Amino acid sequence: MMVERGDYTVLHEPFSHVADFGRTVVDGEEVRDEAELIRRLRGLPADRRVFFKDTTDFRYAAALADEEFWRAGAHTFIIREPADAIASHFAVNPRVTRDDIGFERLAEIYDAVAAATGAEPVVIDSNDLIARPEQTVRAYCARVGLRFRPEALNWRPSLLPEWRGTRPWHEATSRTSGFTATAPGYQDTVHNNALLAGYLDHHLPFYRRLHDRRLVVPG
Repeated sequence: MMVERGDYTVLHEPFSHVADFGRTVVDGEEVRDEAELIRRLRGLPADRRVFFKDTTDFRYAAALADEEFWRAGAHTFIIREPADAIASHFAVNPRVTRDDIGFERLAEIYDAVAAATGAEPVVIDSNDLIARPEQTVRAYCARVGLRFRPEALNWRPSLLPEWRGTRPWHEATSRTSGFTATAPGYQDTVHNNALLAGYLDHHLPFYRRLHDRRLVVPG
């Protein structure tokens, strides 16, 4: 959706790419560590509007220690029901560890943003986004100061160039043309895999805390 808007420079998972692959590219320049990434993001021209999304497969120590980074932009959160998130992650990466699931790390970042800014960040529940995309995006835009663009709620199915290096994670999304539910039917779930059930037990409290703070969207 943010790519479809056309009014933002969109960076794809720069923090996790540095952590996982040892590099990412910002404004045509290679960046190889987290502290340098933060400096490059801050150094982008003031008239450039930048949106980036990232994952919490990793813990970002430099960002967590940098209160100015949290105050420099609008940091918002999207959550997914953890049983589905765990099964989805395991289907692509069977070596996933408990902490890689990321809800605990997400809650840690939420707390860091709230402490640095003195305000509770916006949390979007993906179930709301799927069930009521227009109402949810409209409410999100109102909260973060974006102009709502209904035409950006739909797009042409494609694998974006920046997704090619992590293609297995984006196959399902590349086939969508809007915010729609998918039911892939995972072989391993929290209901039949004891390891995944343990991951759920650990992360459920963090998910519930964020879910309690979600943006409530009218039906």
